[in-house]
Amino acid sequence: MKWTACSGKCIIIHIPFYLNSHVFFAQVPTITEQSMTQVAYPFDEDFTIKCEAKGNPQPIFNWTKDEKPFDLLSDPRIIASKNSGTFVIQNQGIIADFQGKYRCYASNELGTAMSEEIEIIVPSVPKFPKEKIEPIEVEYGDAVVLHCNPPRGIPPLHIYWMNIDLQHIPQDERVSMSLKGDLYFANVEENDSRSDYCCFAAFPRLRTIVQKMPMTLMVTLKHTNDSSSPNAAVTKANFIKERKPKILIPPESSGSSSSVTVIKGGVLLLECIAEGLPTPHLNWIKVGRDLPKDRAVTESFGKILKIEEVSAADEGTYECTASNSVGKAKHEFQVHVEEPPRWIKKPTSDVYSIESTALLLCEATGKPEPTIKWKLNGMPIDSKTYRGRVSAGEISITNLQLQDSAVYQCEATNKHGTILANANMNVLNIAPLVLTSDSEDYATVVGFNAFLHCQVFASPPAVIICWEQNPEIFITMPLEGLRYTVYENGTLEIRETKKEDSGSYTCWVTNLVGKSAITANLGIRDATKLVVIPDNPQVLKSRSVLLKCQSEYDSHLKQSFKLSWRKDGDELQINSTEDGRIITEMDTLFISSVTFEDQGVYTCVASTSLDSVTAESQLINISESIVEFEANRWEPGKWQELTRIPGNNTTVVLSLAPYINYQFRVISVNGVGRSKASTSSARYETPPTAPDKNPENIQVEASEPNEMVMKWEPLKPMEQNGPGLEYKVSWRQQGVETDWNEETVKKHSLTLRNTPTFVPYDIKVQAVNNFGSGPEPNVTTGYSGEDIPDAAPSSVTVEVMNSTLVKAIWSGIPRDRVRGHLKGYKVIWWKTRSLLNGKQHRPDKHFLTFTGDRNYGMIPGLEPFSEFHLTVLAFNAKGAGPESSPAIFQTPEGVPEQPHFLRILNFDKDSVTLSWGLPRKPNGFLTGYILQYQIINETDEIGALNDVNITNPSTFSWRFSNLSSSTKYKFYVKACTIKGCGKPITEEGLTITEGTYAGIYEGISTQGWFIGLMCAIALLTLLLLTMCFVKRNKGGKYSVKEKEDLHPDPEAQSIKDEIFGEYSDSDEKPLKGSLQSLNGDIKATESADSLVDYGEGDQGMFNEDGSFIGAYAGSKEKGSVESTGSSTATFPLHA
Repeated sequence: MKWTACSGKCIIIHIPFYLNSHVFFAQVPTITEQSMTQVAYPFDEDFTIKCEAKGNPQPIFNWTKDEKPFDLLSDPRIIASKNSGTFVIQNQGIIADFQGKYRCYASNELGTAMSEEIEIIVPSVPKFPKEKIEPIEVEYGDAVVLHCNPPRGIPPLHIYWMNIDLQHIPQDERVSMSLKGDLYFANVEENDSRSDYCCFAAFPRLRTIVQKMPMTLMVTLKHTNDSSSPNAAVTKANFIKERKPKILIPPESSGSSSSVTVIKGGVLLLECIAEGLPTPHLNWIKVGRDLPKDRAVTESFGKILKIEEVSAADEGTYECTASNSVGKAKHEFQVHVEEPPRWIKKPTSDVYSIESTALLLCEATGKPEPTIKWKLNGMPIDSKTYRGRVSAGEISITNLQLQDSAVYQCEATNKHGTILANANMNVLNIAPLVLTSDSEDYATVVGFNAFLHCQVFASPPAVIICWEQNPEIFITMPLEGLRYTVYENGTLEIRETKKEDSGSYTCWVTNLVGKSAITANLGIRDATKLVVIPDNPQVLKSRSVLLKCQSEYDSHLKQSFKLSWRKDGDELQINSTEDGRIITEMDTLFISSVTFEDQGVYTCVASTSLDSVTAESQLINISESIVEFEANRWEPGKWQELTRIPGNNTTVVLSLAPYINYQFRVISVNGVGRSKASTSSARYETPPTAPDKNPENIQVEASEPNEMVMKWEPLKPMEQNGPGLEYKVSWRQQGVETDWNEETVKKHSLTLRNTPTFVPYDIKVQAVNNFGSGPEPNVTTGYSGEDIPDAAPSSVTVEVMNSTLVKAIWSGIPRDRVRGHLKGYKVIWWKTRSLLNGKQHRPDKHFLTFTGDRNYGMIPGLEPFSEFHLTVLAFNAKGAGPESSPAIFQTPEGVPEQPHFLRILNFDKDSVTLSWGLPRKPNGFLTGYILQYQIINETDEIGALNDVNITNPSTFSWRFSNLSSSTKYKFYVKACTIKGCGKPITEEGLTITEGTYAGIYEGISTQGWFIGLMCAIALLTLLLLTMCFVKRNKGGKYSVKEKEDLHPDPEAQSIKDEIFGEYSDSDEKPLKGSLQSLNGDIKATESADSLVDYGEGDQGMFNEDGSFIGAYAGSKEKGSVESTGSSTATFPLHA
């Protein structure tokens, strides 16, 4: 075969398996439709069993019944279909012999497909047996069971217990029906005696209800003869014996536990029926877990536990308990959830080329684990003669040939069912088939993209697809450039088409077997164009407007060309308005008597089979007019809006103010904007009159104790109503019988002097002009000037909360001694001496401010084991009053700070000596030290922590023995009081190998540089001590953050949601620095005060999380403290 070279746009692809009804090559059969389980009801005329398949050649069909060949022509009651496996069974009265399990096989020369099993069920009419049922006689209080034993039939089965009059037998906890239909009595009563207990079994699918013969139940009483009486007396209380419950279902033979299996996704029904007197009550639990809330329900008066949509999580032990006042009985159900087979991987059909390899995978899951079986063309595979490789999960065949075409079946089976999957293995060796029709016509619009299709099927699958353009002169032109793309499905895309792209195109398809081609014709059309005139017309109300849509389109598209109109995006129907005002006719839109509702965007839409375009025009109405005024007496030249009038109105009545010299003008407004203003009118002056309103926003201020300044907002010029505006101010002291004092002023304030301190006044201000007074003014209350409080709080006490926190309590000053608006209280405190050494401290005052009228406050951040003085004062806006007498309190011991220093001395091979200093702040009497050490070699894991407890507080060194040589250790030292131990100070060091330390020590001690270094360190230390002493005498300050670091308090935890106030060392000095959260320093268990328990300062507040926004300052002692971080001991080594 000679092939012409292809110079067009090409792509090499792997064609996926694709078949349709138009492909005419050999295909193995495939089952397309089949029946499932079929019930042959006696009232049906016939029964259809379906089996349809496709394939090439046309498949022939065979059936098996109960795994034996079944000939459809052997029974005249069967009507078979031509070229189909479907058959119809005619119901001629006797059809029981058709019951069985059927399977359909569709075969051709390439293979055989097999259907899933189809079961035909021929039910018989259910009947109760004719029997004589002896009466049942029981004593009062006994348990009894009435058995139904319904006949078998097609489910569902519904059982009812009724009497001969078809009235239901009442059921409750005492009397109930089991799942099998038996009627259980936990204990009988006299009224249970009757002779018409009837069991009815209903089979809805069979349209049948059958009745069991009536049963008689007689309840008798024991008779007790009294020897002293000739008559027999019947007394229930003498012979009825109460008894504890006994489980009837499950039966006693199953023991105390029974096993239940349920299918995943199904319904779990657990039944527990008990007898006893009194009537037992049933309760259900799942042992070790809760019952599923949304799916677990009880039925039949608690005797049945029902769980729907069962999952693996529902496995486990369930327990029912029957209880009454005498005792209990229990039964356990071991529930197992199992599952029919379901696919994880199904074998899939595919087309293969010769000499290729096929792999079919089959994997299923279920409980119990399903077994996998393979079949070939419906027959079991003999692994001895089969040339491929077969295992439970897969089949593989190499070097495929045409004769390997077949249908493989995979069956997965467990005790709950079987699933079947057919997989077609079609081995083909054919030239490419182009599935797209030849000479297809395509069209698009200039500038749009065109898509020419070339859908292919091929085996072998490796295919080259080429597209070429074929001009009329029969010279092929290659398709080059970025505008052309060939996709994997064979489609050619031409982007941004041009007129010259019109013409014929050829798709060439090639594989190893042969070559095929089709032609496609492409036409390029002119784009549709559109414009609407006039553009955005402005129309007066009640006028008319005509919109015209001018269009151009390609003549080839004339048949599909359509025009339509839209308003604001919604389509307008032809002559759509009720009054016929809006008329659309082809390319025109006419609106008569335009209203405001007609305003909007009108869009013309032109569409063809290839494109769609729009053009729009906005219709605008004149919507309103604005009347403006200018008043030359007050604001000459300034035009202000007075009113607006709608649409086409040309007159308006204006509401004017007195004593104004007006002139007017009008501006029209539409959706586009405002018009130019009209010519101004002649001036019109309104007559003056008395004011019709009074000043507002009256306020009272005072900067001195015996002064009161009244202020108000003056009337605007347009509110004065006439000449000569003044303000009449009236005032009088509240609580004093006196006349109003009055004064008239022109400005908008009035100052009164020599007033009593902080006294309430009634005040009113009235507007007055030459034509009268305004309306009666409202009365406002104001206070004269404040003075500082002249009394101190009393009964000041202190409640100690812990070593760093106290609660200050006081009695507030009388209201008349505040002499102003009470702003709050300020608590001042200072340390007087240390309880550890009795050392006196100079007064270094701190304070907290508490706003509002209150009588307590929390004081944080105190030094443990110290004596303090504390005073309280009240303050108002004018200032602070006198301080109270000081209250003296002492803080208890706390945990100490870390030791002042930690040094490692005398390193040896297996020992080391530690030396440390006293804590700068012991915060109590030291009780000893805790030493700890651990290995910290350069690994991810560290060694165990070892403890040494030193009970002598005078011990400042310790030697550790039995250490490992050449090992890095970390050492910790904590000081302790009776309150606990403080933060540790740490140091790291490396033990030395034998003989190394002496060399190091001798080498260092004899070096000149070492002697000079030690002298420099001594001199620097002396200088630092001198500076610290000077700074201490000057009373240096440090921030609270530093103070927290120096005075950690393990006693104290956070008091959540507390608000602290500003903290200062004096009233005059500004606060510096900021304080972080105190949450870690105050115990909530020791102080659970409210948010307002902590005060405020003049420059800062605490956040609600307990952190300072303001500042906190105090005095340092003995200079700064060394860093608590760890350090590593290092030594210069001699080579």
